[in-house]
Amino acid sequence: MFGVDSSELAVVAILALIFIGPKDLPKVMRTVGHWVGRVRGMARHFTAGLENIVREAELEEMEKKWREENERIMRLYPPTAHYPEPGQPDEMPPIADPEPPTAASEPGPSDELPPEKRPLP
Repeated sequence: MFGVDSSELAVVAILALIFIGPKDLPKVMRTVGHWVGRVRGMARHFTAGLENIVREAELEEMEKKWREENERIMRLYPPTAHYPEPGQPDEMPPIADPEPPTAASEPGPSDELPPEKRPLP
């Protein structure tokens, strides 16, 4: 985490044993552990708060995009164009006449023959 090697940690432990003494060392280590735990908890709380802020900003951005896309779709396909207002008769819009058949789609003399009697192309 801080780049402390095991040899450096051993030196710190020996110095703590010399200066603090074996009698008070467990109490000091417990206090140090308590404060390290509190600092880690505060760091975790701070990180979670930042992640929540980022998540809310992303949600607001997505909601803005969804709202813009919904408005674009509503402009292209307004609800009154497909669904009549209440009280108005249900009428379907007129259907366009299909294109007249072309000469290629009309059956030819070879189409009238059974498949086994048709000439090869």
